[in-house]
Amino acid sequence: MERRGAGSQEDVRRHNLGTLLRLLHVQGATSRSDLVARTGLNRSTVGTLATQLADVGLLRESTPVASGAAGRPSIVVEPCPRTYVLAVEVGVEHLSAARVGLGGVVLKRCALPQDPGDQDPVRTATKVRALLEELLEEAGAEQVCVGLGVAVCGLVRPTDGTVRLAPNLEWVDVPLGDLLKDELHPQLPVRVGNEADLGARAEHLRGAGAGVQDMVYLSGEVGVGGGIILGGRPLTGAGGYAGELGHMVVNPTGRRCRCGRSGCWETEIGEDAVLRATGRPPGTPLADVFAASRAGDLQVQSGLREIGMWLGSGVANIVNLFNPELILFGGLTSDLLRVLEPDVRASLGSTLHAPRAQVRLELPGLGADSNLIGAAELAFAPLLSDPLGVLAAARRRSGRLLRGAAPQPVAALTAGV
Repeated sequence: MERRGAGSQEDVRRHNLGTLLRLLHVQGATSRSDLVARTGLNRSTVGTLATQLADVGLLRESTPVASGAAGRPSIVVEPCPRTYVLAVEVGVEHLSAARVGLGGVVLKRCALPQDPGDQDPVRTATKVRALLEELLEEAGAEQVCVGLGVAVCGLVRPTDGTVRLAPNLEWVDVPLGDLLKDELHPQLPVRVGNEADLGARAEHLRGAGAGVQDMVYLSGEVGVGGGIILGGRPLTGAGGYAGELGHMVVNPTGRRCRCGRSGCWETEIGEDAVLRATGRPPGTPLADVFAASRAGDLQVQSGLREIGMWLGSGVANIVNLFNPELILFGGLTSDLLRVLEPDVRASLGSTLHAPRAQVRLELPGLGADSNLIGAAELAFAPLLSDPLGVLAAARRRSGRLLRGAAPQPVAALTAGV
C-alpha cells in the first residue's frame, strides 16, 4: 500500500511538472500568479514546481518589474530554449529542417531542394543527415537535444515511423524512422508523423487555429493532405491514417491518381493540374503562372478559374462533412487561395447553409513553417509528459548526435537538382 501511495505521489508530481512546462512552452513568459490561476494549483506548489524546472535548466525566472499596483509583484517564468529538438519536413520537392528550442523558438533552419526523380529513401536519409549536421554546427555543449520529429507527405504508422504509402514520393512501407535512427545517436528518440496532421497540430497550438475547437488544415505541394481537429482533439482514425483529403474523389471521370484511383481532389488542384489547366509545361514555377495571370494572360486566367472551381468543390465537401469553424490553406493551397478566393467562396454556395454560415477560410498563422513546427511539437511531446525523466535521459547520452563521419557537403548532394 505504501509503495502504491509513493508511486501515486510521483505520478502526480510528474503530471504537474508536465502541465506547468506545457503551459509555458505554448504560452511563453507568464507570471507565477497567472500560473496559479491557469493550473488550479496552489501558490506554494507552483513555486516548488517552477523552481525544480528552473534548477534543471528547463525554465528561467526573471526579477519582476513593479507595476505600481498594490501588493508584491509576481516572478515571471519562461521556457529556456537551451533544451531543443530537431525537426524535419520531407516533401516531394524539398527537405526542410530546423533546430527548435523549448517554447517553440526556431534557433536555426536550413533546406535542400528535392529532385522529383531521385527520392530514394536511403538517399533522402543521407540528405536529412547533412541538414542535421548543418543545424548542429552552432549548438553549444550546454544545449540539450531531446529528440527528432519528422513530417512526411504520406500515411505514417505512428508506432515505428514506417511510411506505409506516400504516392507522390513513390514510397511503400519505407521504414523512415529506422533509416534516420541509423544516422543518429542510437538512443535519440525519432518520431515520424503525417505532415498535414502535424501542421494542424502546430496551428492549433500556436497559429491561426489557437483556441479553435473544430478546424481543418490543408497542406501539400504536388499533392494535398489534410489535418483535422474536432472538439479540440486530432481526428486520426483507427490506424492514424485519417485526413487524406487529397484522395477524396471529386471527379469520377477525372485523371488517374498516383494512388491508383481516378479523379482524386489532388489530381484536379495539385501542381500538375495547375500547369496542365494553364497550358504551362511541367516544371514551370507556380509563381510564374500567377504572375502571368496578373499580367492578363487569358489562357492562364481561364485555367485558374477551373482550378478554383475544383478547389471550391472539395472545400464544400469538407464543410458539409466536418462543420469546421476554420479551414486553413497551407502549402500549395495557400497560393491558390490568394489568387482564387472569390471562386472558392462561390463554390461554397453549394453547401448546406448552416455549416457554411459558420466557416472561416484563412491562411496559416505560422506561414510556411506549420508542418516543421508541428514536427518539433511531435518531438517535444515526451518531454512535456515527463520533463525531468526525459531531460535526464537526454543528458546521459554522450558524444555526437550523429553517427560516424560527416556526410558529403550539402552542395554535393544537390548537384544537378
